[in-house]
Amino acid sequence: MTSNWLITGAGGMLGKDLMARLTADMEQVVGLARGDLDITDPDAVHETVAEHRPDVVVNCAAWTAVDDAETQEAEALRINGHGPRNLAAACAATGAKLLQVSTDYVFAGDAVSPYAEDAPTAPRSAYGRTKLAGEQAVLAALPHSGYVVRTAWLYGAGGGNFVRTMIKLESVKDTLDVVDDQRGQPTWTVDLADRLVRLGRSALNGVAPAGIYHGTSTGETTWFDLAREIFRLLGADTERVRPTTSAAYLRPAPRPSFSVLGHGRWAAAELEPIQGWREALYEAFPAMAAAERP
Repeated sequence: MTSNWLITGAGGMLGKDLMARLTADMEQVVGLARGDLDITDPDAVHETVAEHRPDVVVNCAAWTAVDDAETQEAEALRINGHGPRNLAAACAATGAKLLQVSTDYVFAGDAVSPYAEDAPTAPRSAYGRTKLAGEQAVLAALPHSGYVVRTAWLYGAGGGNFVRTMIKLESVKDTLDVVDDQRGQPTWTVDLADRLVRLGRSALNGVAPAGIYHGTSTGETTWFDLAREIFRLLGADTERVRPTTSAAYLRPAPRPSFSVLGHGRWAAAELEPIQGWREALYEAFPAMAAAERP
């Protein structure tokens, strides 16, 4: 049975892959980019959701400039916190399911084993605090129809990201110093889009319980090892990638040293977690390389 979807932030890297997936599946989907809908405007959000009457809303719109949020937290909160609150209120009024995309930055990033979905949150950055506010707003307003999907280390052909940067720099740099003291899960936007669609359908079928899910690849690695894997796929000398520490790249917002997320809740939705990060990178790489070196 065809369902109705509304995607906010449809012009972004994840939004593009989500739109492509739903279109390929012949679902009814409306994609709204930043210029089409200001999610911080509650009246506009209510009017839009009431007009389109979606079964599922997926919010991919976000303030993602992590460092800038440190000095512009109020503006980041408007988008990452108040925006989801407006969408949740509109969904509550129409009965739509809401999938809110969130982040590993809601955690302190100092664990030694994967963060479970119900692990205590303790964001250390303004970006993390604003994204946590969005999570809390959705779950409070939609206790039975709100879904938070945390992700991390995203890459895709439709936007700027670490994988594309490494592909570009390999052709212009003799050597690269890449941090080796941050661990996480590189996640392909195509894979995440697939899980968002499957989760939305599971929710519509009354299977997936509302709440928090972790949408990252399985396994874990460091930025350094990821960079070397990219060089290997390019046929380049991996020794040109050299390890360094986070101290060599101090930024306004602290980066989590450990961003590995657990995936236990997917079983409740009768879904498998996303595939391993290395397998996903192999599958994604032709499109990634073509996007950076057409």
